[in-house]
Amino acid sequence: MNLVQLISKDSVVCNADVGSKKRVLELLAELLAKQSGTADALEIFQHLTEREKLGSTSLGHGVAIPHARTSGSDKAIGAFVKLEHGIDFDSPDSKPTDLLFALMVPEHYTDEHLEILSSLASSFSDEALCHNLRSSNTSTELYDRLTGWHVASQAS
Repeated sequence: MNLVQLISKDSVVCNADVGSKKRVLELLAELLAKQSGTADALEIFQHLTEREKLGSTSLGHGVAIPHARTSGSDKAIGAFVKLEHGIDFDSPDSKPTDLLFALMVPEHYTDEHLEILSSLASSFSDEALCHNLRSSNTSTELYDRLTGWHVASQAS
């Protein structure tokens, strides 16, 4: 999986000042809708919220991967937000969440959806990557560190 194919610079936000799970899901839905060009932000938000009701998408250690399937896109797309302050995201370790990668895939993606989620979970379990992302100060720097790390890790 290549993160450069999933996200664009416009779908990455550094130091977002949001204080709730609902508001960060709204922000992620807006970013996904903007990137897709065809999907509706409210519909994406509803899909993300419905998925969260099934169980938190938090991995712990300050990271969450909200995700949903939708008919509003014909390819997998992502959005990434680093929060200024961590929020309660029903994390298994009860720690605040400050790094969120949202994933939206077409309804017909089944195996691909699971493969992308697995790859993302593996990437975000890397403490060095998370530290690097948390030390970013701009959205461009955050995007470059996220995509640059992933490309570098695939080369090793």
